[in-house]
Amino acid sequence: MSGPADLAFDPWDPAFLADPYPAYAELRARGRVIRYEPTDQWLVPHHADVSALLRDRRLGRTYQHRFTHEEFGRTAPPPAHEPFHTLNDHGMLDLEPPDHTRIRRLVSKAFTPRTVERLRPYVHGLADELVAGLVRDGGGDLLTDVAEPLPVAVIAELLGIPPADRGPLRPWSAAICGMYELNPSEETAARAVRASQEFSGYLRELIAERRGRPGDDLISGLIAAHDEDGGRLTEQEMISTAVLLLNAGHEATVNATVNGWWALFRNPGQLAALRADHGLVPTAIEELMRYDTPLQLFERWVLDDIEIDGITIPRGAEIAMLFGSANHDPAVFSAPARLDLARADNPHISFSAGIHYCIGAPLARLELTASMTALLRRAPTLALTTEPTRKPNFVIRGLEGLDVEVR
Repeated sequence: MSGPADLAFDPWDPAFLADPYPAYAELRARGRVIRYEPTDQWLVPHHADVSALLRDRRLGRTYQHRFTHEEFGRTAPPPAHEPFHTLNDHGMLDLEPPDHTRIRRLVSKAFTPRTVERLRPYVHGLADELVAGLVRDGGGDLLTDVAEPLPVAVIAELLGIPPADRGPLRPWSAAICGMYELNPSEETAARAVRASQEFSGYLRELIAERRGRPGDDLISGLIAAHDEDGGRLTEQEMISTAVLLLNAGHEATVNATVNGWWALFRNPGQLAALRADHGLVPTAIEELMRYDTPLQLFERWVLDDIEIDGITIPRGAEIAMLFGSANHDPAVFSAPARLDLARADNPHISFSAGIHYCIGAPLARLELTASMTALLRRAPTLALTTEPTRKPNFVIRGLEGLDVEVR
């Protein structure tokens, strides 16, 4: 339990952001839980602990279902941030039972495996179209030409957002997601608040329109969904659910795509094996999500005292579960620093676990499969042109761009 001064873990250091995995190995060697003063958190780096804590009901994404801010020893967010917190705090990712259970059950009625399956032709068709454009141009930025437009369009299609209205979706999402980084600045908060207000306003109008003219889309499904007792989602819960589905439904896919291809370019032997055998795509997607994890950290509040490795972590503390470290834990993954696209035993936790397991995981896998298959088939000579720049973020790990050419 050493202080941060002698830790290689530094989420604001560009060298750490470029490759955090050696620092994670050091954290795992230090112990099962490490106090980190700069963020006032307890870091948990081992796979077994992260996996168990994701299912531990003594932890929560919120504490406000049981305590006031004062009772929990925390300061309420500034009033100026209220639009962001209203939007964020009514989404099921940041709720605990019974509200989480109720909302997830209702969302599940609208967001079914059949819904995802119905999107399959659209997803593969759009992936083919985007990759064909990349090939026609002789290359481009894989991020902006394929990785971003595919999942954003798919979620917009799923929600029923008209094509003419989709332009602001990615900027709104990026601004809101800035608040999930460690110690966000006031400038970041102001952007998130503005985006929360604009996005909420847009969805309020769309929901009103769908109430009068329901369609075959998720917004209409959320309006219609009700539980056995006749309960329905409130308007705010529908707005927050739609924003959550957009943010969570494309951020991970975008970053898994560019992180994954950057990893493939750095491991030419594995890329050659994938190009020779497209049957590797399913295990390749799981391995790439493990190898360079899109979501590096997931936070939970301690609702009741817990003990980890003889250390009592008190109620009111915050735990930071390090997904990236857990996915490189040698106790679970053989030679974790090696990219192995044929890795069969791969219990990565990139989609979380427990009651907050990603409801959109099947859709994410469909999108990743579609884009990878299209790139392998239509652009077999795809090559990197310039080494990419890592985004200056830690929690949501991605690249500024990925410039490629089709030779």
